[in-house]
Amino acid sequence: MAGIFYGVGVGPGDPSLLTLKAINVINEADVIIAPKTEKKEDSLALTIAKPFLKKDVDVVKLVFPMVSDSETLSEAWDANKGIILDLLKKGKNVVFLTLGDPMFYSTYIYVYRLLENCGYPIETIPGVTAFCAIGSRLGYPLVEGDDVLSIIPATMEDAKLDKVLAASDNIVLMKVYKNFPQLLEKLEQHGLAEHAVMTSRCGLGDEQVVDNFNNIDKGYQPNYLSTIVSRRTRA
Repeated sequence: MAGIFYGVGVGPGDPSLLTLKAINVINEADVIIAPKTEKKEDSLALTIAKPFLKKDVDVVKLVFPMVSDSETLSEAWDANKGIILDLLKKGKNVVFLTLGDPMFYSTYIYVYRLLENCGYPIETIPGVTAFCAIGSRLGYPLVEGDDVLSIIPATMEDAKLDKVLAASDNIVLMKVYKNFPQLLEKLEQHGLAEHAVMTSRCGLGDEQVVDNFNNIDKGYQPNYLSTIVSRRTRA
């Protein structure tokens, strides 16, 4: 009997935010896939899920390189696909852990596309996204009434970013660590600076919240897991 492949969102950091279904699937898994980059020893997603792992579960840490070289990427993805398929052929129920929600800016999306036509059942378990957790944690409504909310990868092309910021009432800025100083200028230009709040490593022990960007050093570098939420200053 073939195994089932599960993509499980473990949320932004607090283990208590996992859904009941996610916990049940993790607890019943034969194999846990913990994705990691080549630069890190540990998987944050695995750390979050650890309270719910059964003692005899096999944990497989797969490296997903964050590089631009297409040949290196292709080789890594093909190798990881082969490992997962081999486990499924053996009848193992395999859980792929991912931060936040599996279908939101996630490595799981690429894994899903690799496996979706391979003949094995796939089930995706949603998770709490960082920006939803941030809104609830800070008492910060993300959208209300007829507001338009835009979820923006801050690495997008400059002209497109200006258009989106100009058209939005409220925003969620992801991946802000790469060009943070330029983003602060953009928020100011578009009337989105006054109510901007940045949260780093939401729900973890070293969580940081910045709600006044005037008080931080010019060379400040946000953590990789940082998100900015903001709403337009209205007359």
